[in-house]
Amino acid sequence: RLAKHNFVAWMKQGKGQMNKNWVSNSGENLLMSVVLDCKKYDLKQQFQLSMLVSVACCNLLKKYAGDELSIKWPNDLYWRDRKAGGILIENIIVGNKWDTAVIGIGININQTQFEEMQRRPVSLRQISGKEQDPVQMARELCAELNQCMIYMGTENKTELLMYYNKMLYKKDQLVSFSKSNNQFELKVKGVNKDGNLVVEGYTHPTISWGELDWID
Repeated sequence: RLAKHNFVAWMKQGKGQMNKNWVSNSGENLLMSVVLDCKKYDLKQQFQLSMLVSVACCNLLKKYAGDELSIKWPNDLYWRDRKAGGILIENIIVGNKWDTAVIGIGININQTQFEEMQRRPVSLRQISGKEQDPVQMARELCAELNQCMIYMGTENKTELLMYYNKMLYKKDQLVSFSKSNNQFELKVKGVNKDGNLVVEGYTHPTISWGELDWID
């Protein structure tokens, strides 16, 4: 157990979006799952939790890697144009109530050699030149998560959205997207309270997750 209050966390095998695996050398990185009891929260707050976790992870990495960390929508962690980590949240719904969230977090800590198939990965060691203890960093991350739980209060959701957008990857820049084998460029303007990406140059002002493919 790595947390005192809101979270229970443990180290386990990594899992990525779209049933992909998070590939990691044994003992070199931070791979953990965090369980949060969500019974007192509303289902509409699911994106709030996603933002909270992303901001907490980014805050932790900034302590070690400086200010060039960002959040690629919806919840990947980037240093410059390279992927440093990722987040996957699985929500357990019972009836029409939010019961539990299982938050999977993978962050590259000490690994310096990656498989060729991985897209421009980067580790904290490559950024800072220093080796870190993944278990200690997991403890620090749980502390960050607990501190950020204030943002699950509905009165703080606007402030959380502001922080998230401040850290948003490629904000106010042109990004290549594709749909049905057609590729085009859109300007990323931000993310709205519903978790949709706000863009310029598309048929609609917002994009929902999975609607288009973001081309790195």
